[in-house]
Amino acid sequence: MRPALRFLLLHAGRRGLCALLLSLLAAAGLGPAAAQDNPPDLSRHLVVGTAPVAGHYYPTGGALCRLINAHRDEDGLRCLVEATAGATENLTRLRAGDLAFALVPSDWQYHAYRSGLGTGDDEPFTGLRAVLSLQALSFTVLAAPASGIESLADLEGKRVNLGPPDTPWRSTGDFLISALGWSPEDFAEIAELGAGEQAAGLCDGQVDALLLPASHPSGPVAEATGRCGARLLEVDGAAVERLLGEWDFYAPAVIPGGLYPNNPDPVTSFGLRATLVTSEDLPADTVYRVTKRIFEGLDELRAQHAVFAGLAAENMVAAASSAPLHQGALRYYQERGWR
Repeated sequence: MRPALRFLLLHAGRRGLCALLLSLLAAAGLGPAAAQDNPPDLSRHLVVGTAPVAGHYYPTGGALCRLINAHRDEDGLRCLVEATAGATENLTRLRAGDLAFALVPSDWQYHAYRSGLGTGDDEPFTGLRAVLSLQALSFTVLAAPASGIESLADLEGKRVNLGPPDTPWRSTGDFLISALGWSPEDFAEIAELGAGEQAAGLCDGQVDALLLPASHPSGPVAEATGRCGARLLEVDGAAVERLLGEWDFYAPAVIPGGLYPNNPDPVTSFGLRATLVTSEDLPADTVYRVTKRIFEGLDELRAQHAVFAGLAAENMVAAASSAPLHQGALRYYQERGWR
């Protein structure tokens, strides 16, 4: 590499490097105008929007892409996973045609299709289409051993952590408390500990219980159960049944037994699910092939990450999905006799 070019690459910075690359492309006749004349074909180059790399959605996207890319020569599809800021960015770019697929929690799918993307001035995303559901985001209640909490009813009058206000994972706790007929005044304290503080807050005695949605196995749950013997509680009863009946984006869930120390038995719960969505504009044949490859590779998918271990085909077709199914996905499900 010539010294001058090496200097530019090392010192231009991200914006400068982008400008340099654009100028080189322009010199070769491949600058912005040429790129606009030849946009990527998202029906063949499948970009999947996920979330920040540290969470579960990014490796989920990678796992799905591996199943699709294993048949690249046969199907002519190439799948690429992209880290994003999360559901709002995914849905915005999906509607704009910048993504072929996106991973979003089931409540975001519900609200985007009916009322928009949450920006306050946008229209419902009526072109949103569901493809399939993936791992559960189970509503999890952890009680400290010394708290005396044995069931949901025992939470009344205790110090509970729901997480910071206006965060996606707080909303389920608020829904459940309302369904139980309680208000904030019915607790000794409602704490707002963030994700990195929850286990320490429970084990150090700051709170008596944690209420959080989680894909299992979960790092914070493993820390709390291992560090101070926290117990998982059943999350069921009439209030949960009402939530399941009222909101399409919730689905029943079971936290497997034996995942955590001192918690050998399965625990019944409910919650959101990770969902794979697309736009009605994506060709039916493309979505059909993607759906087919995922379900045909389900055993491989389960082996790729512990959060997929409990996936079952019957719970992936429509559990917690509320947007209409894409015609390509529906075609596959009808062939299998699932719809």
